[in-house]
Amino acid sequence: MINALIRAVYRVAHWGLRLLWFIRRPETTGALVAVWHQGRVLLVKNSYRRQLTLPGGYIRPREDRRTAAARELREEVGVQVQPKRLVHAYHGTHVFEHRQDTLDIYELEVEEAPDVRVDDREVVRAEFHTPDEALRLDIVPHLEEYLSRRIGQAAG
Repeated sequence: MINALIRAVYRVAHWGLRLLWFIRRPETTGALVAVWHQGRVLLVKNSYRRQLTLPGGYIRPREDRRTAAARELREEVGVQVQPKRLVHAYHGTHVFEHRQDTLDIYELEVEEAPDVRVDDREVVRAEFHTPDEALRLDIVPHLEEYLSRRIGQAAG
């Protein structure tokens, strides 16, 4: 019951943010992590957004992007990694949810499937997909561009 209430709070807060973003049209900056295992990437479903994305979030003031990515990976799916293990793979800006959203995506290749844990509050689901599967799903624009580039590089 408490998780359902917290999910509702996340949805209302996100709706409020989107309204604020609609009015102010801000620039936001974030960092995501593409966790790769046997050719599949870990996608998460947040309770407040319809699209799937990668684990990640906003960068705190004076926080390095790679450190933010590692922190968000730990907070969202319980995967601990040293920031230096994350390899920068993407930088891009899209208009998303009424804001100029600039994101960096870092990659983490793992030999063994990580023990992924979601809180069932902010993150309600986490699952691995091939890039082709992911591109057929409802995903955020940065992730679509990143995966399309990655598939293009693999084909070339």
